[in-house]
Amino acid sequence: MAEFHETILPVLVVDDEAQTLNSCRIVLRSSGISNVICCQDSQRVMDILSQHDVGVILLDLSMPHLSGTDLLPLIREEFPAIPVIIVTGANDVDVAVKCMKMGCFDYMVKPLEKSRLISGVKRALDLRELERENKLLKNRILSKRIERPDVFSEIISHNAKMLSIFQYIEAIARTSQPVLITGETGVGKELMARAIHALSLLKGHFVAVNVSGLDDNLFADTLFGHKKGAYTGAMEAREGLVERASGGTLFLDEIGDLSLASQVKLLRMIQECEYLPLGSDIVKHSSVRIIVATNQDLQDLMNRGRFRKDLYYRLQIHHVHIPPLRERMEDLPLLLERFIEESSKNLGKKKPMQNPDILTLLSRYDFPGNIRELQSIVFDAVSKNASGILSLEVFKERVKKDRIPEGGETEQPEKSPDAPMESFGKFPSLKEATHSFILEAMKQSGGNQTMAARLLGISQQALSRRLKYMK
Repeated sequence: MAEFHETILPVLVVDDEAQTLNSCRIVLRSSGISNVICCQDSQRVMDILSQHDVGVILLDLSMPHLSGTDLLPLIREEFPAIPVIIVTGANDVDVAVKCMKMGCFDYMVKPLEKSRLISGVKRALDLRELERENKLLKNRILSKRIERPDVFSEIISHNAKMLSIFQYIEAIARTSQPVLITGETGVGKELMARAIHALSLLKGHFVAVNVSGLDDNLFADTLFGHKKGAYTGAMEAREGLVERASGGTLFLDEIGDLSLASQVKLLRMIQECEYLPLGSDIVKHSSVRIIVATNQDLQDLMNRGRFRKDLYYRLQIHHVHIPPLRERMEDLPLLLERFIEESSKNLGKKKPMQNPDILTLLSRYDFPGNIRELQSIVFDAVSKNASGILSLEVFKERVKKDRIPEGGETEQPEKSPDAPMESFGKFPSLKEATHSFILEAMKQSGGNQTMAARLLGISQQALSRRLKYMK
């Protein structure tokens, strides 16, 4: 299992032989691990560890001045979170058992086998990275604070679920593992991916591509590029998006639509950090962080044989699910205000005032297109506005039109005036009816008291008092 470890903690290689140090450096770099610190003097190890946050240590046992056997307990005592891999020329079972009891992560015998070295280091780095993520996430949750609110400025929300997502993203953003973002159409999956990239501090670009509709050849050409003459019309060599995003983030939208053949190519790139441009037999190494997004249920696609399980498990190491707008209706006033302001600026118009009934109307709507739909509705309303106040009728038309399905009939038949009484089974008392209306208003407003009060035609303070009496 290979990963892009360019941005995470360095590997410290400790050996008194320069040839061994150089060999380890070359092997690790060939697998995409270029952040390597070499130390030929074992007496400097503790100073290095106090100055650098190290991911894993490759430690030789037989060294002058201070042996690996002497160093191991010192490292375990002062830096217990750092995995230590013992490297030695002596194939001695007793020594190996002793080192494992002292807390080493792994034990390898020289000459080192390339695949064994790479897999051992990557497992240790993954473990170290996971521990750091858990610690960061715990600190974020306990503090209930967003460290970089500026990064999320384009994602307008005061919703508790969304704020917890921001905290989670801050904890995982600087890791090398893939991220899967799920959510309905229009919830802002690409905005979330861009926030992850911004927090990752990667020096490369953020490159986005929608893979829906790409057949296998076009997918390979788009991502991996091609060499001159790879196919008819390939007059010049062309780099793919993987190379363009080198050292940065590659965002693949609509990953659920990717063909099985293309899924195999993507899985290989994620696991081995390598790919082949079309028409080439020279392997290239990738150095990108992968973020994917979908509005589909990948579990269901797997059950139907349309999505590979091994790819799914590689992608969902970090999973971010963005709730739909109808589950975070407390954000509606903020979003409405932002989109009115943006639309007015883009259209070169003076910002119109809101009609209070617009918010009441929209709070009853399910928004199947989510935030993107709200943005479109507001832009349409502002573009048609000729007075200083937004027209309620424009919003009514859009909401009414979007509620009508393809068959031409409304989704729910209009209820008779007596319908509210039917749920009681008898004529309700005034108290029962009041309680019922309050509960329904709170349900339709997603628990937002301000919106519920507007639906009921009372003040927020009056509603708050009534809710206390109902408890």
